[in-house]
Amino acid sequence: MKTIPILLSSVNSVKGFVNAVNKYDFEVNLIVGNHVVDAKSIMGIFSLDLSKPIKTEIHSDDCDKFLTEINEFVK
Repeated sequence: MKTIPILLSSVNSVKGFVNAVNKYDFEVNLIVGNHVVDAKSIMGIFSLDLSKPIKTEIHSDDCDKFLTEINEFVK
């Protein structure tokens, strides 16, 4: 498992991030405070406070391609 901070500052960035996450079979969770949402859920993401960086847990050790794809969102 890897943990990284991301910043999703616009509707288009949320859409791009969700599209990237949905290409992979492993789980990705977004955590803000006590709230944990599935990163594959666009509605779940919009329930979070997007004004600050979001802790992202990637449940895979083989995620280098995914990390490259979401590099624009990494804070």
